[in-house]
Amino acid sequence: MKLKEITQTLENFAPVALQEEFDNSGLIIGDQNAEIRGVLLCVDVTESIIDEAISLGFNLIIAHHPLIFKGLKKISGKNYVERCILKAIKNDIAIYAAHTNFDSIKNGVSYKMAEKIGLKELKILSPKKDALVKIVTFVPAEFVENVRVAVWEAGAGHIGNYDCCSFSSNGEGTFRALDGANPFLGDLHKLHTEIEHRLEFVLPAYLVDNVIVALKNAHPYEEAVIDIFPLKNVWENVGLGVVGTLPKPMKEEEFLTYIKDIFDVKIIKHSKFLEKNISKVALCGGSGAEFINDAKRCGADIYVTADVSYHRFFEAENSLVIADIGHFESEQFTKEIFYEQLIKNFPNLAVQFSKVEKNVVSYF
Repeated sequence: MKLKEITQTLENFAPVALQEEFDNSGLIIGDQNAEIRGVLLCVDVTESIIDEAISLGFNLIIAHHPLIFKGLKKISGKNYVERCILKAIKNDIAIYAAHTNFDSIKNGVSYKMAEKIGLKELKILSPKKDALVKIVTFVPAEFVENVRVAVWEAGAGHIGNYDCCSFSSNGEGTFRALDGANPFLGDLHKLHTEIEHRLEFVLPAYLVDNVIVALKNAHPYEEAVIDIFPLKNVWENVGLGVVGTLPKPMKEEEFLTYIKDIFDVKIIKHSKFLEKNISKVALCGGSGAEFINDAKRCGADIYVTADVSYHRFFEAENSLVIADIGHFESEQFTKEIFYEQLIKNFPNLAVQFSKVEKNVVSYF
């Protein structure tokens, strides 16, 4: 099993292009052509986890958080990041980070939290903005289907829970072939009029290059006209956080006790109780304070996340309860997503959860 087969599978599920701008998801250390003997799963890469991989004979670690997050100018072993890098390279251990791209997809990090809680009717809390474009091209009638299929297969035409989406309208196109041209229709130096279909497709911006290649390969013209328009639409299928409903409403104290049990939380920081039942729940794995207003906008009774600073609790403003359950606690089940994808696609691959991983934050 080559490393590139594993990384491609993970990226088909959660494309690296969906990561946030500040992030460093993807292959951190390793040769894509390396043969993988086993995979160790964790939230954070530490020296003890690399030692665990060595003892198991595994040569790939898949973590949620990137080991290398900021630029490094020296690797001298002066901190745990540099020591991990040195140890991984010396022992031919690849390290892969599946971070905010796994936060942003359906069935990603926050969806796994919602699954553990038992939420229903799930929707993305903060859909991604400015991530979609529309491609328009003009095709002679007899080639419309060829172009449509090629563009769909390249990834365009997905809107919500539908695929193979497009729009077409008829019109007249004109052109005159000049010296050096090899026209599919018409003659050199003669004005030609052709009945054409205007085809329109919506797609994620990161797929534009692939879609254009597919479109040109399927298009009969020597010079296909292709227009690209950025869209202000939100992308409802991609984004951060989740909102859903409990099968049965709970009192606020009851719900937080329930959360403590599921996520093995010692202490939950929260804003004041509003003395009402919890029915609609918003949540976001990791540092999600920036989505408090999204939680309020969607009418959530409580917002469960991590890393909420003191002053941000004021933003509850008697609209909802804000609950901080801890960063590691909120993301600990992300490893299960990795495991499910690997076992489904590579049933004979040795995959194991780290047994030595511990939350770096302790409670007294």
